[in-house]
Amino acid sequence: MNKACERLYNGLVKENPTFVLALGMCPTLAVTTSAINGLGMGLTTTVVLALSNLIISCLRKLIPSRVRIPAFIVIIATFVTCVQLLLEAYLPDLNTALGVYIPLIVVNCIILGRAESYAYTNPPILSLFDGLGMGLGFSFALTCIGAFRELLGAGTIFDYQIMPDSYVPINIFILAPGAFFVLAALTAFQNYLKLSRQKAGKPVKEPVGCAHDCMNCGDIGCGQRFYDESQPADTIVETVDAVPRQEEDEVIKETTAEVTEEVSEKPEAAEEVTDRAVEVVEESEETLEVAEKAESKEPEKKPAGKKTTGKKTGGTKKSGGAKKTAKKELETEADMEIIDLDKEEK
Repeated sequence: MNKACERLYNGLVKENPTFVLALGMCPTLAVTTSAINGLGMGLTTTVVLALSNLIISCLRKLIPSRVRIPAFIVIIATFVTCVQLLLEAYLPDLNTALGVYIPLIVVNCIILGRAESYAYTNPPILSLFDGLGMGLGFSFALTCIGAFRELLGAGTIFDYQIMPDSYVPINIFILAPGAFFVLAALTAFQNYLKLSRQKAGKPVKEPVGCAHDCMNCGDIGCGQRFYDESQPADTIVETVDAVPRQEEDEVIKETTAEVTEEVSEKPEAAEEVTDRAVEVVEESEETLEVAEKAESKEPEKKPAGKKTTGKKTGGTKKSGGAKKTAKKELETEADMEIIDLDKEEK
């Protein structure tokens, strides 16, 4: 029960999605023209967030990691459709005021962020309370912004007249720029309270919203941390760079060990391959010597005093052709022997 209450307090105060994590800014700035619109948008998001967290946590062991984001979107879209149909049936005015921002809850970064960072790795009950805490924190922020804008822009809160009749409404607060002014003022007020606590020596927990700065992140429990916090940055970079080199060295060592084992298991085959290679080289050398001797003895057999220019030419061509043929045969035999040797070695 303590953990469940901690999740509620965490979403409302410590990690308020609007004032602390600055998530879901699109509906925050667009629909908070009045307190009722902000409250309606916040509660709608709370229902979707709590139910989607519960179902995703129950199915976390069945959803493959590679397709988890599409699975999250399908689950969230199912609850968004149900909520939209209920609003159309029972609160048509609120549904018209919120308009297109109800279907856009499907891609709200708060819901997807909690599904990815918490519900997918935690039990169902805690995920449910985490969704409730984040949703209530979002509802509280939107209601506050909507109330301030409605008060300054129309003099009312929840359609009840607050300001006197002499009050002149500041219309800019109902327009788009007013949302930025009110959000900046409320965020500055919260930061002021946080700094006051720090000066008083009271501990202030930093939000766990991922800022994509793992080197300077203090959240040890974050699932995206890929290194030990105690290691310096230079050591981490060297370790990451050395991983591919270590893998290559391991592959080379394994291959060398396999070849060594094969040769050690069949030493006779290795000796036979070596002897056969030596014999092929010797035979090739002997064949070349025979061809050269035959070519050198060919002119001595021809009679003197006769014009044998054509015959000489023909004989020379024949001897040259025989030499080339012999060389080609030797080369072919040598190539075949090399291929056989390679096959035997493999």
